[in-house]
Amino acid sequence: MRIIAKKILREFWTVHEDCEQALLEWFHQVSKATYESPIQVKQAFPSASILNNNRIVFNIKGNSYRLIVRANYDYQMLWVRFIGTHAEYDKVDANII
Repeated sequence: MRIIAKKILREFWTVHEDCEQALLEWFHQVSKATYESPIQVKQAFPSASILNNNRIVFNIKGNSYRLIVRANYDYQMLWVRFIGTHAEYDKVDANII
């Protein structure tokens, strides 16, 4: 999968240094994968939440942070829509962000 907006992840781990390694691991695992459906994402990441509008919520660093992406399986692309703490995540609508 091609991940759009790695810069957002990099900027986030600059502020939240404790999640850098976890985000890098997620990035490397997903960028090497080919997911054709949400079911395949769920198989690779059992704790991920599959939402409406091809949104996926990943738990990062033992569920300390939340990452929301929008998937396009036909083009093998993921767009980073949000990365934040649980408190920040609670303030957004993950289905439309």
